[in-house]
Amino acid sequence: MSLQTLSEWLRCPNCFLPLTHTAELRLGCRTGHSFDVNKRGFINLLTGSSKFIGDSVTMLDARARFLAAGWYEPLQSAIQACIAEEHPNRILDVGCGTGYYLSAALPPGDEARALGMDISPTAVSRTIRSHDRVDGLVADVWSPLPLKGAAADVILNVFAPRNAAEFHRVLRPGGLLLVVIPRPSHLRELRQAGLAVQMQADKAAHLRSSLTSWFAQESHQQLDRTVHLPASEIASLIGMGPSSHHRAASSIVLDPALMQDVTIDFDIFGFRRRETASCITEA
Repeated sequence: MSLQTLSEWLRCPNCFLPLTHTAELRLGCRTGHSFDVNKRGFINLLTGSSKFIGDSVTMLDARARFLAAGWYEPLQSAIQACIAEEHPNRILDVGCGTGYYLSAALPPGDEARALGMDISPTAVSRTIRSHDRVDGLVADVWSPLPLKGAAADVILNVFAPRNAAEFHRVLRPGGLLLVVIPRPSHLRELRQAGLAVQMQADKAAHLRSSLTSWFAQESHQQLDRTVHLPASEIASLIGMGPSSHHRAASSIVLDPALMQDVTIDFDIFGFRRRETASCITEA
């Protein structure tokens, strides 16, 4: 990360003018708004309060353990293959988490760069440590994004919220929005056991409906498998996702000898940015 590469992504969250390197560990716009860059190498451009809660250290630790064990490697490989076909120079990961998918998707060479964005500063800090060509941004996806127009060739969105209008503005003409959501059967055994929260049954239909004014669906693939998980991995799986917001990890009591078949089932959608959208007002 450098302040130069970081600033190339960003606009001021207050007046929407470009941000530039103005001092050591500081970016600013020409109207005088100024923002500190964290010594760990990312910038926090949250404005006001948000009703959304970012992933905690405990959740991110659980996710890192589970992902490191390789259970979601097929998904990581599928994302990497989809993005490689685009030959992108600029990848934006909205809801970057630990950077597990972004670091694998970043093409080799010195030209391609990425920005990991999340509402959790801890998540962004971990993402920028995952690859030396990844910059970091703390921001709220539901606010006007502090990102320049057409800043990204690809937007990656894995199990994270989406702001269709802002994604359209930030993505270059013809760019790819790659979205991963769970299918209804995902973790069904854990939900049946009362260990995981219920999920929206029509997530795919809702996704298509919410994006259709700005993006055209181009591809869809389903990725499903059954994994045989020990109790420790089940605890990490529960603790890394939305179930942990409803139930403290300390309240989960599992038989250490437990081995459970668990269904892992994802939809991977590729959406192409529409050239125009009647409901878009460019900032």
